[in-house]
Amino acid sequence: MRLLKLVPENTNIRFLRWRVPFYAISIVLICASWALILTKGFNYGVDFAGGQEIQATFVGEAQAPTAQLREQLDKLGFTDPVIQGYGADNQVSIRVRLPASAEGNPGAADAIAKRITDTIRQEHPQVRIDGVSAVSGKVSGEFRTMAIYSLLAAMLAISIYIWVRFEWQFGVGALFALFHDVSLTLGMFSLFGMQFDLQIVAAILAIVGYSLNDTIVVYDRIREDLKKYRRMPLPELLDMSVNETLARTVMTSATLLVALIPLLFFGPESLFGLTAAIVLGIFVGTYSSIYMAAPILIWLGVRSDSFVKTESEMDRQERLARERSAKP
Repeated sequence: MRLLKLVPENTNIRFLRWRVPFYAISIVLICASWALILTKGFNYGVDFAGGQEIQATFVGEAQAPTAQLREQLDKLGFTDPVIQGYGADNQVSIRVRLPASAEGNPGAADAIAKRITDTIRQEHPQVRIDGVSAVSGKVSGEFRTMAIYSLLAAMLAISIYIWVRFEWQFGVGALFALFHDVSLTLGMFSLFGMQFDLQIVAAILAIVGYSLNDTIVVYDRIREDLKKYRRMPLPELLDMSVNETLARTVMTSATLLVALIPLLFFGPESLFGLTAAIVLGIFVGTYSSIYMAAPILIWLGVRSDSFVKTESEMDRQERLARERSAKP
């Protein structure tokens, strides 16, 4: 019985033929992502924004009464509440900032939550409260700082590892590919206003790990081929290396997607952002390993003889002496 193969082992796709237009598209997407992040920002969850968050489902109603909720909260003294849908049309997430007197006071925070939920139940007796959580402004600021530091530390450690494991050009290429993947994932959350919380930071770190693993596999094959095919033009050698790892890349990505896509469409709403981030990360991570990490080696000066050991003068003299002594 023959094994099923999604990708033949002898593929000969000329990926690097389109390296310039794909690089241009990727740079435009990176710039657009950061423009969105800097102008629109993120829809921070209570982990990062601080305050009180109440998730409610208006059972028996087709649409959540967002405008009425805003008026009720305004009457209670909570200005600029954030009311957003997070699942079905009748589900909303209500976030309000805690007053200074409630900072670090769990009893005061619980009293505020009870006051809000009691007010909502007066007009909508069938409302179901799905969750209540509170984070102080100080703690949320610490969460944001730690999240940024964790991402930067992960990317720095990865670049150093690849620099030591291969050459500095490979470290720069891997770092750029990771920056590409993280930027596009963050851009998606800013564009669609999806809730950004600690779960998403964990998803981004998972994306960094997946992308790194895929990039190292490609880089390792490139290094092996550089040692074997010293006279082959570098673009052809990179194409060959990517094709040799293509079956492994496709099977790994497909296996992950088989598990994640059903979770994306049929899983709980609380995991939607996490799953969406990882699904996008798999696509952009696979793409960056082929069209970002490999072509950049050409522009960074890697040559076909980059891994050929240079013979020193002493080594040359010893080799010539051995050759002379071996002659009859």
